[in-house]
Amino acid sequence: MALDPADQHLRHVEKDILIPKIMREKAKERCSEQVQDFTKCCKNSGVLMVVKCRKENSALKECLTAYYNDPAFNEECKMEYLKEREEFRKTGIPVKKRLQKVPTSM
Repeated sequence: MALDPADQHLRHVEKDILIPKIMREKAKERCSEQVQDFTKCCKNSGVLMVVKCRKENSALKECLTAYYNDPAFNEECKMEYLKEREEFRKTGIPVKKRLQKVPTSM
């Protein structure tokens, strides 16, 4: 049975695992300033990072949570996933392989 590339139905694993994974990755990109601040603080604080980096950790959590709770962001990530899945169903080539550079000379 061939899968319809345009089918919009999502399986549980897609809703509960694959789309949230895209959300986490995109949220980290959009919260890159907070990620960098927290990472820098942790590197500079060593063992005391739990105590010294509370402010940076809170800012990072706040930024990420804002994205995780945003229905528009969820929809954006879902549509991105569906587009990638549709392309895979049409071509049989995973996104990562399509994005790799193709050698120009053989």
